[in-house]
Amino acid sequence: MAASCVRSLGKVGRLLPHSTTFPGGNPALVSTRLSARAYSGFPRGFARAVRRTGSGGVALRCAFLLGGGLGLYHTVKHTLLQRHHAEQQLQAAGVVWDLKLTLYQYKTCPFCSKVRAFLDYHGLPYEVVEVNPVMRQEIKWSTYRKVPILMVNESIQLNDSSVIISALMTYLISREKSVPEVLACYPEMKGKNDRGKEVIEFGNKYWVMVDETKHTHYYPEKTSRQEEIKWRKWADDWLVHLISPNVYRTPAEALASFDYIVREGKFGAFEGFFAKYVGAAAMWLISKRLKNRHNLQDDVRQDLYKAVNDWVAAIGKKKKFMGGENPNLADLAVFGVLRVMEGLEAFDDMMENTKVKKWYRRMQDAMRRRPQ
Repeated sequence: MAASCVRSLGKVGRLLPHSTTFPGGNPALVSTRLSARAYSGFPRGFARAVRRTGSGGVALRCAFLLGGGLGLYHTVKHTLLQRHHAEQQLQAAGVVWDLKLTLYQYKTCPFCSKVRAFLDYHGLPYEVVEVNPVMRQEIKWSTYRKVPILMVNESIQLNDSSVIISALMTYLISREKSVPEVLACYPEMKGKNDRGKEVIEFGNKYWVMVDETKHTHYYPEKTSRQEEIKWRKWADDWLVHLISPNVYRTPAEALASFDYIVREGKFGAFEGFFAKYVGAAAMWLISKRLKNRHNLQDDVRQDLYKAVNDWVAAIGKKKKFMGGENPNLADLAVFGVLRVMEGLEAFDDMMENTKVKKWYRRMQDAMRRRPQ
């Protein structure tokens, strides 16, 4: 199907919009209602914990609702600085960018971090709306209640992190096609997971639609595309599930993680106090269930170490990145997932006890420059 979709990019794409209402009451078209996996760490788990605390939960919810304003200042400041820098990069490269992108996110969510890594690396300007993880007032206009959500020109909604990245990369390559035409290549499919829960997935979600005339430029080796797809999927299906059990491994690590989450997220002083202490306790308990669900070892660090060493081994000694001289989408995905641990004990242990450090430092350097 992916191959036929590449061919179809020469024709008018089909779009099946859903109607919804956005801030300001203006009707908009939602091209897809994607199903990004929720961060298996803080936002969803802690929100559940708050809801289960009865009358105390009411007080907590009020605290979150009243305290969110403090974080708004930092969000707006970051947004303006980042957008100005990205626009300068595009102007210097002679690229005309015609899309307005707004990313609704939790900063500490690895799926959101993947999207930011892609946008930042390619120098694409975007605005950030930090979502309060309990009240979620910032996305009350959406029937889709998870993040990341990326709005394109305030009218087209993309949710699944991998679809967001694949669709935008396809758009960058095939600039003569509209976003709706590109999105037609990622059809929505409903089904059930192994626990019998209804889920929504998307065809071709790891495919970048490249026609034959541009294929060798973006995928110079015969196995380049297959390797990129394989490791992007690995990042979503395995690597991301190692984050929460590692950052919430012990009560002390859970508390340190929530101290970081409160500093970086959209929290006021009052709500931050509750988030830090109640959230740390809740997620330390939830991490035990996650360890069992994903069949991790008693020492979850060993699973993390093995995973990143497998990644480095797959890159090999002759290449700087999985993409060769420059990062590809797999590099950006793995980097986006791992960097949410920066500043935490799990990250320091990973850098000290695995072979990932050199690749990770190269990725940090690559993020400071535009791809050539």
